Amino acid sequence: MSSDPGRSVASPGLLSTRVSPTSLAMRVIELIREEKLDEGAHLSEQWVADSLRVSRTPARKALSYMADIGLVEQLPRRGFHLKMSAADLAKVAFSTDTGDEEQLYFRIVDDHLGGRFTGEFTTTDLARRYGLTTRQANLVLTRMESEDLIRRRPGRGWEFSRTLTTAEAHDQSYRFRLIVEPAALLEPGYTIDPDAFALHRKQQESMLHGNIVFLSRTELFRYGSEFHEMIVDCAHNAYLSDAVRRVNRLRRLIEYNHQADRARLVTQATEHLHLLDLLEAGDNEQASQYLHHHLDTVREKKTGITH
Repeated sequence: MSSDPGRSVASPGLLSTRVSPTSLAMRVIELIREEKLDEGAHLSEQWVADSLRVSRTPARKALSYMADIGLVEQLPRRGFHLKMSAADLAKVAFSTDTGDEEQLYFRIVDDHLGGRFTGEFTTTDLARRYGLTTRQANLVLTRMESEDLIRRRPGRGWEFSRTLTTAEAHDQSYRFRLIVEPAALLEPGYTIDPDAFALHRKQQESMLHGNIVFLSRTELFRYGSEFHEMIVDCAHNAYLSDAVRRVNRLRRLIEYNHQADRARLVTQATEHLHLLDLLEAGDNEQASQYLHHHLDTVREKKTGITH
């Protein structure tokens, strides 16, 4: 098998150069698996462009993104090379939003955020709207209720819980976090939890070694929200911890919508690791300032609101 294969994969048409690096990277990974490439295989921009029927610009962005998350290596004057074999790549956690239940769940989430599915509804309404059996409808309702996205109405039916669905409300949630989270790091009782730090360091590092591509939107949100909850928990102040968990429940839906393009998560994971370094070194003052800057930068990128 050539390390620089040229077989094209059928595509319905020329993709726009605006396709996200994340989605294009997923298609490159499928090519690698289909070709059964070995570690060190050369991945040329032209091969990606020809195979996926895109121009070289988005092909280069996809390969650069894969380099950022540790799947390929960019060598000076030699281009991009695979850092693991296709067989090893297949062993990486693969839990994207492709299952039937997961696709249905996010279809409902996207419909609600888009204003296409609001107000009160019954199990029968849900089943009829999405062509489900009663069992399928009950399964997705159970999940949504467990995540506080919906609640039972007195007597009969369901309604969506109060959540953040506008840029302004999302901005306010970040303004609240800018007040609470950096302050938590300065609490007199702040003590790091070595086991929790080790777990979250491993999770953030895994995102920089491919899992940013493979984790589902649910898991990406969990990795981020639980990271921030963990560092606030170390302040040993129940009121601060409860406040952060409450705002995370409110922002879950709108945050799911921001997991579609994952390229920015490389920077976030890197910054999370640096924050752990500062806290482990006992430099809570600098960590607090760094966390404030981190949250404010993410706020502006996600909401588009500048202050």
